[in-house]
Amino acid sequence: MKDEKSLGVFYALMVLAMLGWGASWVHVKYLAERLSIHEIIFYRYGLTTLSMFPLLWMMKLSLRIDLRSFFSAFVATGIMILYTWLFIAGTHLGTAGLGGAFVTTLIPILTFGLMAVWHRKRLSRRQILALTLGAIGVMTILNVWSFHIEQIFRLENLYFILAAASWAVLTIVSSRGSDTHPLVFSFWLYALVTLLEGLFLTRFETDLSAQPPLVDLNLILLALFSTTFATSIYFIGGQKLGADRISSFTFLVPFSAIGLSAIFLGESVNAGMIVGTAMAVGAIKMLNKG
Repeated sequence: MKDEKSLGVFYALMVLAMLGWGASWVHVKYLAERLSIHEIIFYRYGLTTLSMFPLLWMMKLSLRIDLRSFFSAFVATGIMILYTWLFIAGTHLGTAGLGGAFVTTLIPILTFGLMAVWHRKRLSRRQILALTLGAIGVMTILNVWSFHIEQIFRLENLYFILAAASWAVLTIVSSRGSDTHPLVFSFWLYALVTLLEGLFLTRFETDLSAQPPLVDLNLILLALFSTTFATSIYFIGGQKLGADRISSFTFLVPFSAIGLSAIFLGESVNAGMIVGTAMAVGAIKMLNKG
């Protein structure tokens, strides 16, 4: 009975974590209108790095990292900066709901496709069907069936496609290039992003003290809730529940991004986004069964 209760609590935490990932699009949409992209990247991952110290200490994880894993983290740093820049730029130009639905469903589909090509893997009929369903789903999210070229080939849509592709590459690089605990690897990744941003990329032109309190609140929530908390719960969940069961929770992310964007940003939600997201989620579920 006690185990069932603790499992129920953890399931609730997993739902909150997926809401946190979906909420990141809302936070970024608000912040991109007030801060530069590189400022958002620096503050987000800087706060995240600091917040991970007590987490790693409580979990009794050492910050030590072997040379191979550090090199992998360094390579992943450049991809992470590219992904985050594209993610923020696309959200600033477009809508958080569209980006959250499109990118979070496209990433696992692209990752699976890239891994299949890398390993020269012959796909089963079910996998081909799933990829086809996923492709139709993401095209429905983009409303390609309207045949309005100017709507389909928007700059923000290109940013979202490139963001999904860069995260798929990041996933492969991180999984294959490190034997370090995922949270320790993430710590070094966030720390290196913060270091490179602070030294070379970020121009600190915005005076945070002159900004409304909501800017600070969104930065804190983006770093602590949408990144540290959500990512940590996900990794811990993978250890407790297994990768197959934990992956099903990620299906909540695109829907939470759409719902939260409608609630807090007043963005409209059309039938194409809902239907397309449902199709893409179904495709991801079919791929995960393999």
